[in-house]
Amino acid sequence: MLARTDYAIRSQFSRFAMVGVLGFMVDATVLYLCLHGLGFDFYSGRLVSYLFAATTTWYLNRKLTFIGCDSTAPGYQWARFVATNGIGGLVNYGSYSLVVALLPAHLFVPLIGVAVGSIAGLGFNFAASRLFVFKQSMPKTAQQPLRTRQ
Repeated sequence: MLARTDYAIRSQFSRFAMVGVLGFMVDATVLYLCLHGLGFDFYSGRLVSYLFAATTTWYLNRKLTFIGCDSTAPGYQWARFVATNGIGGLVNYGSYSLVVALLPAHLFVPLIGVAVGSIAGLGFNFAASRLFVFKQSMPKTAQQPLRTRQ
């Protein structure tokens, strides 16, 4: 039973990480559009790109990673996802900000910052999503109290 649970968690984490890669691509694309198309600075552009990426990853995790978990209304679940992952988002944004502030100016510095931030927030966001956003529904047998022998 434990091995099956470990496999299920590893499988979920793998899907979560793959969704994260897609989120990274959305994040980087929107960031560069904000920076070079809309004239945003590094920090405000990153806030916009993060919201786009968070929405994308919430939707894909709902449909691919945590299938059958917590059928909460989508709008409420999205808000819970963004709020819960906000701490991981702070880690992500802080890491990004450090990279942008410390590395010499270059076209790829924002991209490096997004990558470092994404990796920094990955573990926390997986745990937070699994425990607080996409709550696992317990099988009926697990919901029943244990009976003591008499």
